[in-house]
Amino acid sequence: MKKIVIVVALAIIGCSNAMLAQKKTEIVMSNKEGWHKIGETTVDFKKEKEEIMIMGANRFASIKFKVANAPIDITSVEIFYESGDNQMTNLNCSVKAPGESSIVNLNGGERSVKKIVFVYKTPPNTKDLKSHVEIWGLKTNTDKK
Repeated sequence: MKKIVIVVALAIIGCSNAMLAQKKTEIVMSNKEGWHKIGETTVDFKKEKEEIMIMGANRFASIKFKVANAPIDITSVEIFYESGDNQMTNLNCSVKAPGESSIVNLNGGERSVKKIVFVYKTPPNTKDLKSHVEIWGLKTNTDKK
């Protein structure tokens, strides 16, 4: 009986760890000009890298990060394009909560984004709050004008 309980417990732990390790995928529905939320995550003190997959209406000219609940230091951002190339930007930006980062312009104007990976550090805080991070993308629709 003990062996069955242990096997079931290990299976549950293995499945939950696999679910936590999955990539986040966001689907963007609107093609209107302006800023659109294209991803979000809550970061903690355990990891230092997040990956957000972008699907749907994924053409943007710029991105920025909005932060709530606790500050975060964003070290770098890597933007992967549908065309296969990527753009690495050293942001080195401390963002207070609430607040937002500086704007990162995409190489080549408005482009289809496949995924965004950002490296960060969460400064210790007295309440062990986790940062809620949103990624926003700017649509200019220059290809339709």
